[in-house]
Amino acid sequence: MLKKTAGAIIGCLLASSPVYATQGLAFVHGTGSQTDAYNDYWTGDFVNSVNKGLADASKYTVINCDFDQYMWDEKAAGCLADQLNSFISQQNITDLVLITHSNGGNVARWILSNPTYDSRYPGIINKVSKTIALAPSSGGTPLADAAIQGNVFESTLGWLLGYDSDAVIQQQESWMAYYNDTWLYGTSGRPSLPSTFKSVVGSDVDSAIWDSDSYCGGYQNQVALETTQNWLDSCSDGFLNCSSQSAAGTTWFKDKDKTDGREPLSHQQSRRTCFSLDKIIRNDI
Repeated sequence: MLKKTAGAIIGCLLASSPVYATQGLAFVHGTGSQTDAYNDYWTGDFVNSVNKGLADASKYTVINCDFDQYMWDEKAAGCLADQLNSFISQQNITDLVLITHSNGGNVARWILSNPTYDSRYPGIINKVSKTIALAPSSGGTPLADAAIQGNVFESTLGWLLGYDSDAVIQQQESWMAYYNDTWLYGTSGRPSLPSTFKSVVGSDVDSAIWDSDSYCGGYQNQVALETTQNWLDSCSDGFLNCSSQSAAGTTWFKDKDKTDGREPLSHQQSRRTCFSLDKIIRNDI
């Protein structure tokens, strides 16, 4: 009788023990074909600051895929799915946070919106607890229209857009409007995404040569983004209008609401350790 009682007590204790989630973090780059996004796209400073928000800072992965393709392409969403599933499996991740930048938010949203499109998707969708989308191109950009129509010099936009790739074609405003209305979740009038998708919105570009803040992320990039603002609204990060960045999910914050010194975040700076962006994200993980 005592053995049975003891066994029952132990069983109850085990059943009531908390099951701790193993949280993981994935950094998902934007347009472009990456083979070393850790160094070439994000930088180690950014990654190794943000991942301190994890209980185990080693539980992260940096995605390297070809996002010059349409978001559903095997080299884009297929590659992302393979790398995320491998990370989940190898690290026993039960709670996955995605950090996306720019068009990477569209590729992630494709997976999150289409669970029956590919057998690799459900395992990811079931693990993703939230996506922190840095300057996502959810509504496309007039720069893509301008580049495709040949209205902007390639020397101005080439580094930013990758010229006339499928990803640039996809990010034309009318094209993204179609995808948002048919294939993607999270925009107005569409079903909600299965997990939190919250955006950090960049609202301006500073490129004054005498202002030290203009040098975070590279001064030449700031000058180029200041130029491309000519094709955008007054509220933009040099690549995307604020309205595009806010089109899907919810807006977590507009740069100046939380950044040090109320500084704006250009499209380049929104993937750098500029104005404590890394610490803001870290504290939210």
